[in-house]
Amino acid sequence: IALQALTYLSVAAGWSAVLAAADAPQPLGKLMRVAIIKLFADQTMPSAGMGGNVVLVDQLHALGAPRSAAVAALLISMVGYYCAYALFAVAMMVLLWLHDQATPLMAGLVTLFLAIAFAIPALALWLRRRGSRPLPRRIERIGLIRELLRTVAQAPAKLMGNRRLLAKVALCNALVFLADAGTLYCCLHALGQSAAFATAFIALIMASIMMTLSPIPLGLGTFEATSTATLHLLGVPLESAFAATMLLRLLTLWLPMLPGIVLVRRATRRPGIA
Repeated sequence: IALQALTYLSVAAGWSAVLAAADAPQPLGKLMRVAIIKLFADQTMPSAGMGGNVVLVDQLHALGAPRSAAVAALLISMVGYYCAYALFAVAMMVLLWLHDQATPLMAGLVTLFLAIAFAIPALALWLRRRGSRPLPRRIERIGLIRELLRTVAQAPAKLMGNRRLLAKVALCNALVFLADAGTLYCCLHALGQSAAFATAFIALIMASIMMTLSPIPLGLGTFEATSTATLHLLGVPLESAFAATMLLRLLTLWLPMLPGIVLVRRATRRPGIA
């Protein structure tokens, strides 16, 4: 539970760094509540992850941050997230190779993921550089794209080009992955398995990659199957691998839904918040 609290603290610290750089600082405690609300929105709004992003911008703006600073927090955290994610994906493949468990299929999946991890932040940065210049009429008619461009264009250019800030936010997101891997490590040891941290790290990153590539909402089934199979491949008995994975999903996915519901209801009751 402490490690999972650290994940929300790390996410909030990343947003806090961006907002401070935009001269719109916010208390870390309030940002942690926004992190829980965003997780709930990501899990319950079937909009390809856009629901949580919209909620993030609206919530930061409701706290008093200028909309431009809120959009910058969204974009920079997105870039930092995929930078950390891609780095850990490469590290996972190195560890698999050292364990003599790397396969062409795994290498292909990681390569595909790395292409996506590069494309998403690159698209976000390109949209910011493009600004509010008009799109072709056929694309302009698509409301989602039109609103996305309008939102992205509000991010201040000086923040988007701040490499030190991006590195700080990437580090905050890296701590999230490490805390999740630490949670799986604790679950394994709670079940009497003396697995190494590297084993939990490999399983967590491999399962996360499969969840990212899967079209199934929340990666339900995909994450669990990949994590269990990877742990078993690395020497963890099948029963313990499955039990540890389910404990991890309980802590990272299902338990946060309870405070998420409460916080969302409170947020939507405040004046001016839709």
